[in-house]
Amino acid sequence: MTTTPATSSESDVLARITEVLHRLLDDCDPVPGGITPATRFVDDLDLESIDLVTLTGMLRAHYGEQVDFPGWFASLGLSEIARLTVGHLVRHIVDSLR
Repeated sequence: MTTTPATSSESDVLARITEVLHRLLDDCDPVPGGITPATRFVDDLDLESIDLVTLTGMLRAHYGEQVDFPGWFASLGLSEIARLTVGHLVRHIVDSLR
């Protein structure tokens, strides 16, 4: 069920991503000090590509079709995906909802 808010602030989106990451990572605290916009998916959270697919699938259930996760990932190069941060994803979602 999609519960897309008309607009979302960066702090709202960060909170949603953090919640989903905790579910994805079995509620462990994956990063000392918590997940921030600077948290890197690969280096800090040790996520693999299948984990990113799962993450975006869970976020799509909330944000719906308005946020094009597959298209966004397809536009990124491998090195960009390897350096991807939570902040990059937050900005993509917020920009898509505008």
